[in-house]
Amino acid sequence: MGKKQFAVIGLGRFGASLARELFQLDYEVLGIDRDEERVNDMSPYLTHAVVADAIDEGTLRSLGLRNFDCGVVAIGSDVQASIMTAILLKDIGVKTVVAKAVSKIHGKVLDKIGVDRVVFPERDMGIRVAHQLGTPNLLDYIELSKEYTIAELAATPEIAGQTLREINPRARFGVSVVALFNRSGRVVIAPEAEERVELEDVLVVIGTNEQIERFEVEIADR
Repeated sequence: MGKKQFAVIGLGRFGASLARELFQLDYEVLGIDRDEERVNDMSPYLTHAVVADAIDEGTLRSLGLRNFDCGVVAIGSDVQASIMTAILLKDIGVKTVVAKAVSKIHGKVLDKIGVDRVVFPERDMGIRVAHQLGTPNLLDYIELSKEYTIAELAATPEIAGQTLREINPRARFGVSVVALFNRSGRVVIAPEAEERVELEDVLVVIGTNEQIERFEVEIADR
């Protein structure tokens, strides 16, 4: 399979942060903005960068957006343009549409038109969202420093039914499991080695970015 493809529409602060991080995570990223200066500034950090009006259906189709895995509407203050673009992405068949909302009402409208995920940048930084989109089993991501990260990972069939001793994340990847959210609602802080991980449990892990990335890949549902 080829690399996952993302289209980020709107290269303001949030869109640029998200697009750049997705590109650094080695995905193919198309950036679109009406502002030529923004596009020029971002073009070294993206697979492709295009000056275009996102509410032009013909333009979106000509860019082949229906073949993309995910379209992110990161348009800033123009709520109407944001909603129109989200509708167009859904209409042309983009697999997953994510949109930034600037208010609760904006978010509700985006939800009503069928946007798969609504993001509020005040709560969800672009970098965190990039990690969530790129890795489906990664539920949340907080960068503690340039080196260390704490992340929530959903247990996949690859590790379900095993104990933490059997999974052995510390010895194999250098990752520590600091908490386990059981699907029944039980929270286990500093779980013992004999704690068994079941499907839909959530592991809270800490380690370097590289260690967590290796762990994610290892437990990914094959």
